[in-house]
Amino acid sequence: MREPVAIVTGGAGFIGSNLVDRLIQENYSVVVIDDLSSGCQTNLRDAEKSGENMFKFEEQDICSSKTTALIADLKPEVVFHLAAQTDVRHSVADPVFDAEVNILGTLRVLEGARLGKVQKVVVAASGGTLYGEPDPSFLPLKESLPPNPLSPYGVSKTAMIYYLSVYRHLYGLDSTVLTMANVYGPRQDPHGEAGVVSIFAEQLLSEEGCKIFGTGEQTRDFVYVEDVIEALILASQAPGLGIINIGTGIETSINDLYQAMSSIMETTSNPKYEPSRLGEVERSVLDPTYAKSSLGWVSTTSLVEGLSRSIEWFKEN
Repeated sequence: MREPVAIVTGGAGFIGSNLVDRLIQENYSVVVIDDLSSGCQTNLRDAEKSGENMFKFEEQDICSSKTTALIADLKPEVVFHLAAQTDVRHSVADPVFDAEVNILGTLRVLEGARLGKVQKVVVAASGGTLYGEPDPSFLPLKESLPPNPLSPYGVSKTAMIYYLSVYRHLYGLDSTVLTMANVYGPRQDPHGEAGVVSIFAEQLLSEEGCKIFGTGEQTRDFVYVEDVIEALILASQAPGLGIINIGTGIETSINDLYQAMSSIMETTSNPKYEPSRLGEVERSVLDPTYAKSSLGWVSTTSLVEGLSRSIEWFKEN
């Protein structure tokens, strides 16, 4: 009897590589599909040490028909689809490319899963961009809120969710979408899958002046990557679930985030304020109630603890 096989698209990225390490610990044989356009193969150094029986890397464009053939041939038990164009600003500048990666790429994966009779597909989405800029009275945002994307990235991710529903209806392909808050932690690249925590960490460590776009009173829900990995694992084991928010339910302003990080790093420098950026929402926080009832999942890492771990990693790397 073979070990269970898991495919991770985008597995050389920040979240993907952390997931790969956890899957190998769970005795999965893992295949990563990644074109290295934003991921980094050095993120997979630990996985590579586990040997060919437990880990394989396929440098492959997610939009290629070869991706479909590869998934169909491998017949994995589960596919984690994390490969995506994730930059909201880039989606505004080049919406065609965003759609090609996030919509066509998803279809290539779903076709492979259908042909390979995959038991479960787990997909990562962004809660902040999916729900848009709702009335503040709806905060924290629940899964019942209809999509209202305000950027091409949000539109492409919304289309992905509808395709998953169609594949569930037509072919019985079981899937779960995890709509994630702002994920942060070790391996986040300030130059690639840019997140404000990694950007601030790099700027503070290099003693550059940190930039805050807008007033800094815009808010986000920051969730630590290890907690997100736990949610991905739980979602892969639970049948019949649709969309699930993965966040802390805690709203943190960018100004407060900066103050927390500068306090941990014992710096007294003040940030520089720049004009707001097109396509970004002012407030975002997700309600994790359904994640608790459906998966038994809660975020267990406090912001200060997660930031401290992240900063320590950035110092060493």
